[in-house]
This record gives sequence, structure tokens and C-alpha cells, in this order.
Amino acid sequence: MQPQIPNLLLIVLISLAGCAGGKDSILPADGATMKSIYSAHFNDIGLRDTEHVRKELKNRSIEADDADLSGYVRDAYVELDTHFPRLPNPTLVMFVFPHLAGAERVPVPGYATTFPMYRQVEYALPGEVPTKALTKRSTN
Repeated sequence: MQPQIPNLLLIVLISLAGCAGGKDSILPADGATMKSIYSAHFNDIGLRDTEHVRKELKNRSIEADDADLSGYVRDAYVELDTHFPRLPNPTLVMFVFPHLAGAERVPVPGYATTFPMYRQVEYALPGEVPTKALTKRSTN
């Protein structure tokens, strides 16, 4: 037990030393503002009016020489579905026959219920399952 005390003391001292610095030592208050950095960038690339640039980008239309980038644009659904596809988890249907339940032998009518085959949804790692195999999976 005794050799652990110096180790514990060392960990506590290192943790407290990390809290010794202040906000100003990490982020100085006398630095440039975001607006001045943004304006300096536009001046460096030779553009003076930032509002003009914003209007040009907003009103830009797809012309004949521009390609449609919809297949190349990343969005959350496509990103997750292609990199981490869900593994199939079929829905099973179970029929419970009419029966008598409990000590009082209460009649219970027959009914059907559904549940997934696996307890939780599993995801494949990137490259673990070919994408063609997942497109043929059932949606159950």
C-alpha cells in the first residue's frame, strides 16, 4: 500500500498544475478579431467587397460547364450508411396458442407477436460487408 501513496500524490500534483493557468494564457485578449482576420484574408486574395462575394456565391447557378455534384456531396445519412451499414436483423413472428394461465387457470386467447432476431442493432465496420450484399437485404 505504501508505494501507491507517492504515485497518487504525483497524479494529484500534476492535475492541480494543469489548473494553474488562466484563460488569458491560452487565449490572449489582445489578439486580432475574427472580422479583421476575415477582412485581411479578402484583401490578400484581391477582393475588396465581401458583400459582393457573398451575393455572387448565393446566386450562382449551375451552368453547362459545371457538373452536378449531388453524387459527390457528403451528408450524414450517406456517410453513415456507406461507411457503417446496418447488418440485417430479421423480424420474427411468433404465434402463442390459446392457453390457461396462472393458478386460477385464466383463459388467454391466441395471439401473434413480433420481435427482432437479435437483441440489438449491429453495424458493420467499413469494408467488412460488400455494399451489393446489403442492397439486397430485406427491410423487415
